[in-house]
Amino acid sequence: MTAWRRLRDWTEAGVWPRLHEVLLADLRKAGLLGMDDAAVDGSHVRAFKGGLTPDLRRSTGPVREASTA
Repeated sequence: MTAWRRLRDWTEAGVWPRLHEVLLADLRKAGLLGMDDAAVDGSHVRAFKGGLTPDLRRSTGPVREASTA
């Protein structure tokens, strides 16, 4: 079995979220996890209402000048 297959199997089995929960619980029990310095990060949370539609987004490219020819 390759490492990638093993990682895939563990992911499908829900190993990573469970491992995360266990590690956090152990850190809390040992007094090594304080929420005073925690930050909320929305980069991993799906935006169900979504953002602007593609045609309404601001362009990050250069502004094109109107053709005068």
